[in-house]
Amino acid sequence: MDGLWEPIQVWIQSDQAAALVRAVIKLIVGLVAARLVSGGLERALGGRLEAHQQILLRRVSFYTVAGLFLASALVELGFDLDVLLGAAGILTVALGFASQTSASNVISGLFLLGEKAFAVGEIIRMADITGEVVSIDLLSIKLRTFDNLYVRVPNENVIKAQITNLSRFPIRRLDLILGVAYHEDLDRVRTVLMDVADRNPLCLEEPAPRFIFQSFADSALTFQFSTWATRENYLDLKTGLQLEIKAAFDEHGIEIPFPHRTLYTGSQTEPFPVRVVEGAA
Repeated sequence: MDGLWEPIQVWIQSDQAAALVRAVIKLIVGLVAARLVSGGLERALGGRLEAHQQILLRRVSFYTVAGLFLASALVELGFDLDVLLGAAGILTVALGFASQTSASNVISGLFLLGEKAFAVGEIIRMADITGEVVSIDLLSIKLRTFDNLYVRVPNENVIKAQITNLSRFPIRRLDLILGVAYHEDLDRVRTVLMDVADRNPLCLEEPAPRFIFQSFADSALTFQFSTWATRENYLDLKTGLQLEIKAAFDEHGIEIPFPHRTLYTGSQTEPFPVRVVEGAA
């Protein structure tokens, strides 16, 4: 054992051991400093930045500080940074050719961060996907759909797609396309609808509800009835208002028609004969 312990003691007292200890200390101090710096910047600038910008600032500041301390620790261990930077450059070029899709996603992610079309926490619709933005990263965005699914969409696809932000503005308009029978009085129908909107607490008084005539359809007079609600109450209004309109139409005897077909043979033709068959199924 004495023969084994003696070389260990010699190594512990050597410059290599001292350099290793200093390198480990620098790594530990670097990680602590990186966490403190990233947290401090987030607290100092968080009030002026959006959620995804805070995430990006925290990550960039953390890895920058940690990378500086890592480089210093490598110098302590005797590594030549010029050689490492040269190797890193060659590796970067090779990775760039091998991962063109990733590079495209990174560039697209930078455009998304700069454009600010949506932010973390907002609701967006893209193609057949609708959900809450969970995070905006350099390679992709993450969404949580209303049925609680986690969806990852590459930034390259996002930058090319048409995005609808459903929660950017504080209020939203609800457009209902309705129809009534041709014999109904539209002024009376409009009065009933305005009364329904006035009694619904989720309908905003300003902007005021609007009644817009659409067309003389095959079986109905169609019109658009538009009301406004805060974005938090939009879905509740969409369901509740239609139920109230149906009840109000039933109460006032307003007919909501279904498609009708009339057979017309011309003014000079005889009426169609009708014959009742006994016992027909």
